[in-house]
Amino acid sequence: MRIELTREQMEHQEKFREFVSAEIAEGAKQFDQEEKIPDEVIKKISEKGYLGSMISRKYGGMEWDSITIGLLNEEFGKACSSVRSILTVHGMVALAIQRWGRDEQKDYWLPRMAKGEVIGAFGLTEPQVGSDAKSVETTAVKTDGKYILNGTKKWITMGQIADLFLIFAQCEGKVTAFLVPRDAPGLLIKPLGGLIGMRASMTTELKMEDCSIDEVNIIGKIGTGLSHIALSSLDYGRYTVACGCIGIAQACLEQSIRYSRDRIQFGKPLRKYQAIQKMITEMVVNTDAARLLCQKAGYLRDIGDPDSIMQVWTAKYFASIMANKVANNAVQIHGANGCSREYPIERYLRDARIAEIIEGTTQMHEILISSNAVRNY
Repeated sequence: MRIELTREQMEHQEKFREFVSAEIAEGAKQFDQEEKIPDEVIKKISEKGYLGSMISRKYGGMEWDSITIGLLNEEFGKACSSVRSILTVHGMVALAIQRWGRDEQKDYWLPRMAKGEVIGAFGLTEPQVGSDAKSVETTAVKTDGKYILNGTKKWITMGQIADLFLIFAQCEGKVTAFLVPRDAPGLLIKPLGGLIGMRASMTTELKMEDCSIDEVNIIGKIGTGLSHIALSSLDYGRYTVACGCIGIAQACLEQSIRYSRDRIQFGKPLRKYQAIQKMITEMVVNTDAARLLCQKAGYLRDIGDPDSIMQVWTAKYFASIMANKVANNAVQIHGANGCSREYPIERYLRDARIAEIIEGTTQMHEILISSNAVRNY
């Protein structure tokens, strides 16, 4: 396994940094406060091809390797976790279509998704169903050549702007995946706000009241919704969230180093105090460790190693916990300033908190990682 980045990957990384610095970083505070990503920002992300980063060149995408996609998510996460989240949910839908869709579905949707003309959103969570995904209550009944969906989905990231939803529902008693266009009859979209973090991720509640979609909008087969489609989509989601957590931690680290150099207390900079040095040391080590775990996961994903799924679980588990610890230390170093909107630290802390919940909670990761260890050792 290569630990160092290739020249091409480093060139991509530099371009990502330049774009994020010019188009996202300065506006992140405003996005958070207004709970919205401006249309022009999403347009610029689309023009760069970033929404097609995971899509095959055959359909107009970039088809970047997992390491490069990880770098993209790290740089976006360093500036704004809300903006970064569009890369996750859009990619989850695109990859589901690319891997499990029929040729006509791929040919119709993927070129549009690669260009950003169509934004995808992932619809699994419900008001009463989170980690226990097999118990989704939304139903799909086939009637006269169409599927009629009834149910509610909640906390759907980017639902306010999505053009296409990947919805999981019980069909013949089995969880099945469907493509639901935004204009499908019977689909009602309710914006949700007031989240503790990732406030600009434009989440929604989706209500399907006799929502009618064409029979051809089923993805895969009846009963493969979780075992095949959600499994592969969530693997990508966890990986990108983990990489985004590295971005949060790196931003906290850099802000804390600058602050500890400039802030004078009792006649000397904060960085001269051993307690501050200890916190910064832990920030550096934990951020680097998470980055290596993500790079290993990306490498295993690219070579098709079956252990990649568990490695992604490990990376997401460690990175999300690590980001919270680093953000907490950053607030402590900044003191009252770390609790103020005048500094980005409080936003990093709030965003990091969300990362321990999305794409599988910390506790679900602990169950799966420990169960796998018991089987293998």
